[in-house]
Amino acid sequence: MNRRASIGDVLVPGAIGGLLAGAVVALWLFGVDLIQGHPLATPAVLGQALFQPPEFQMTFRLLAGYTILHFGVFVLLGIATAWFVRAFHLAPGLLLGLAFGVVVLDVVYYGALLLTGANVAEIVAWYQVIPANALAGMTLMAYLHRASREQQPLGWGILRGHPLLVQGIVTGLIGAAVVALWFLGLDLLAGRPFHTPAALGSALFLGAQSDAEVHMSFGLLAGYTMAHVAAFVAAGIVIAAAAAYLERTPSRVLVVALALIVMEAVIVSALLLGAEWVLGSLGVWAITVANVLAVAAMGWYVWRGHRALPERLRHATVDV
Repeated sequence: MNRRASIGDVLVPGAIGGLLAGAVVALWLFGVDLIQGHPLATPAVLGQALFQPPEFQMTFRLLAGYTILHFGVFVLLGIATAWFVRAFHLAPGLLLGLAFGVVVLDVVYYGALLLTGANVAEIVAWYQVIPANALAGMTLMAYLHRASREQQPLGWGILRGHPLLVQGIVTGLIGAAVVALWFLGLDLLAGRPFHTPAALGSALFLGAQSDAEVHMSFGLLAGYTMAHVAAFVAAGIVIAAAAAYLERTPSRVLVVALALIVMEAVIVSALLLGAEWVLGSLGVWAITVANVLAVAAMGWYVWRGHRALPERLRHATVDV
């Protein structure tokens, strides 16, 4: 009886979670194809790579065969994941889902393509695959969390016991939004929406060396946006930690200031090495204003969270 209940607790939630995860990937790639003006091109190309028919034709049979295989694989992965979570007494959460999507789903996807002998780089760009798999992994874990009636929080609730980490994440999101909105406004005024993230994404992911090599696609914009947000969240966590450190030891203000200056120098140097032509085309003034606005917004938010800091700095003896 217990064994049947255990099998049922794994099979049904795992299968449903796998179907939902497979639907997320399918909808993501369908959206990418639709924006690029080639609906259903991705499942047709993947079907061609996996089934290897003598001639490539976007037929109903090819699309149906690939769709059945796609959802069948996700059902099996969902069941295996549900068993793994249950066997090792893990709490399904978004962070675990993100790791599952980025690691397990990517390994399965690229492993299957490598077994067919297909050129992996030419099938679907990796910056389109990774976000889709990350969302699928989090969707699967979210459903398993709901199905198992897990008491531990799914996502943001986990951070309730870590207020400094929450402050750092919010600080980074504020900075990322300010910079993104600033360059979106400049791109709109120049009559070329989203050109800046497309240029930076092309330089970062595709190795573009000039404005003529900029590639505009939904997947590229999504991939660069994720990198943009991740970088600012990391910087926000550093800034929040620096503010908390100063609140405890205000005499070390020069040390913290020097550390933040070094961090800014490292970031700018990395941009100069990886995408110097992009920064040149944007203009020094635009980059400077973006940095000033972001730092001001992030500093304002952190300052509000440490109301005792101004008074402690005012009466502190600075260590040199």
